[in-house]
Amino acid sequence: MSGASLGTGDNGAGLPRQGIPKLFWKILITASAAGGAFLLTVLLNGDDNNIWQWVASIVLGSATLIVQYLVDFGERLEVVENSQRRHIDDMKQSLANHHAEMRAAVDQSFAKINEATELFSKVDGSVLRSEEVTRLVKAYTQVGDEAPGIVKSFAEEELKRLAELMEDLISGRADSSFENHEWLIDLALCVKKTLYATSTTVDRDFWSSEPAKRYLVAQEKAIRTRGVEVRRLFLVDEPDEVTEALRQICQRQRRHGIDARIGVQSQLDPGGTVMDFIIFDGELCYETRPDHHVRPDMTMLRMKREHVEDRISQFDELWAATEPEPEPEAEPGRAPRRLRRVAE
Repeated sequence: MSGASLGTGDNGAGLPRQGIPKLFWKILITASAAGGAFLLTVLLNGDDNNIWQWVASIVLGSATLIVQYLVDFGERLEVVENSQRRHIDDMKQSLANHHAEMRAAVDQSFAKINEATELFSKVDGSVLRSEEVTRLVKAYTQVGDEAPGIVKSFAEEELKRLAELMEDLISGRADSSFENHEWLIDLALCVKKTLYATSTTVDRDFWSSEPAKRYLVAQEKAIRTRGVEVRRLFLVDEPDEVTEALRQICQRQRRHGIDARIGVQSQLDPGGTVMDFIIFDGELCYETRPDHHVRPDMTMLRMKREHVEDRISQFDELWAATEPEPEPEAEPGRAPRRLRRVAE
């Protein structure tokens, strides 16, 4: 190890000369002070045998050595104090940052709690059933905790679709690709007063499908249990399109308690092309838009008052221009078939 490495350090005390140990300098300075004191007393006193010459040199040398150690101690103490001060400042800054982070986290947590409390307060005050919202939240959290990855992703997509539907309902319109049978059946389960509908050749194939059976059952339930008035007008372009199959569809609808009629648009003069639409309780209109193959391409829910009232006027005009279908005559020797009782 070289003398240069021994003569440097982090104690903050500068060395008189690089490469020479500090202890050597202390001894040299002490000896110089003692020798200087001895020579001075000799010159002043002139007596080589005087004991005070030695006492003065020893005292002065000792004092010099003590002063050097005190200076060195003071320098080291200052370095320690500065280090402690910096450490304390760092701790204060760290505590301040931690306090700020904790406060921000607490404020954020309380904000979330307040937001959740406000949300559930609105849910409780809403006319909607709050227990269903609570049930949805609980089920979603359980899916997030217990279900595998693909199920979580599917749940997120379904929740996203539901949230988008709720936002669309607030705006007064909602759209869905193709013909949304689930909307149709759910609305039939929710209707309370009236259900007025038109049916063109666009959805004629629908009445032989499985969703149509569930739709008819939902309408029959609405008629029996809630006294809903259901009217359906089957529209064709020309009289020759009124086929026996269409009449059978009307008869099947009447057996479910539905007031079904057939209208020829060329004779009714509706004043434009009539789309397939269903008016629920005079408040919401369910419509389907055909594609170039004359098949349902999009389902639209419209809740704007002007639009719904326009559809109601259009339906009332068409309905007033038609007459009820005559009941089929009973075959000779067979009692007429009784219709299903609506008030069962």
